[in-house]
Amino acid sequence: MKKTALVTGATSGIGKATAELFAENGINLIICGRREERLLELKKQLEEKVDVHTLTFDVRDKESVFSQIASLPTPFQKVDILINNAGNAHGLSPIHEGDVDDWDAMIDINVKGLLYVSKAIIEQMKDRKEGHIINIGSIAGKDVYPNGNVYNASKFAVNALNEAMRYDLNEFGIRVGAVHPGLVHTEFSEVRFKGDKEKAEGVYQGYDPLYAEDIADIIYFMVSRKRHVNIADLVVYPTAQASATIVNKK
Repeated sequence: MKKTALVTGATSGIGKATAELFAENGINLIICGRREERLLELKKQLEEKVDVHTLTFDVRDKESVFSQIASLPTPFQKVDILINNAGNAHGLSPIHEGDVDDWDAMIDINVKGLLYVSKAIIEQMKDRKEGHIINIGSIAGKDVYPNGNVYNASKFAVNALNEAMRYDLNEFGIRVGAVHPGLVHTEFSEVRFKGDKEKAEGVYQGYDPLYAEDIADIIYFMVSRKRHVNIADLVVYPTAQASATIVNKK
């Protein structure tokens, strides 16, 4: 039987690239996101290859997360792979100048949203004593940088939760792992800089960044290993980047 993967944040970037690669490799999909029009476009693109179901919700909305996942039709109720990809950064300012609404958004999406979706899926994995969870973190969860403060804190939480999940779910045979990318050219910086495309594009100038497809390749490699193999924690940089603050720009 084909496996089924649920991917959050599937309307762009790493989530979209992962869904596309999974479809190429015959994995049925539950694609989730806030932008229904984009989800439906992606579904139309992918359902020529695999079965696809869409769920439209914001991971911050606890009630919506649980009700939407509970509404899955029978063919999609067995989720073999969970990709906790939804996440974002808002603002880049010192802690004393931070916007409280930005703080709330990052904690609610990056931490609480990941927990809500995981809670909604883990129970059926636990009952079957199998499943695979991939949490998309960031080097920001390994390496604090100036003005990163609350975003760093939210991704350090993802790093900790990934490890804690692996411990707690070990007895149930559930594999848990994380990918922590460095600079990836997606809509990430555009969101961080409130739609300032020029400022966002400047983040990726002068070197070759990672792309969403690079991270999708890694995620697929992780989930396609034999049952006894669990890649637990993986950090990936573009070659030009050595740390959160060291980037060789020409």
